[in-house]
Amino acid sequence: MPPANALVIDTSSWITILAAGMPEEVRRALFAGRVHLPLVVAAELLSGRLAARDRSALEGSLAGLPVCGADLGHWFRVGALRASLATHGLTVSTPDAHVAQCALDLGAELLTEDRVFRQVARHAPLRLAGAG
Repeated sequence: MPPANALVIDTSSWITILAAGMPEEVRRALFAGRVHLPLVVAAELLSGRLAARDRSALEGSLAGLPVCGADLGHWFRVGALRASLATHGLTVSTPDAHVAQCALDLGAELLTEDRVFRQVARHAPLRLAGAG
């Protein structure tokens, strides 16, 4: 069972965190074991051009996080979420649906800078970190 106040961080926010520094709220969530890593976010973060030392450091940091989205049932729900959103005229990529479904599965807030998740939250019970 995930900890109360679990947090999922999307690639867009991780990029900002890695470039600009970690906000205190994220630091506290990491320390408390509340941050969960969607598997596709790990792949996206490691897809960039990184020096070997930086890649190794990032892999080490990510390896310590609990992951979400590793079971088949999760992926069935990702497909169902995409289908549900399509009935509302919203096309969402499989990676974005995976990230959203991770937050939904965990009852977590999603920290993101990607506007597509605001659209998803209009049609699914997705909670966005910092959203009023």
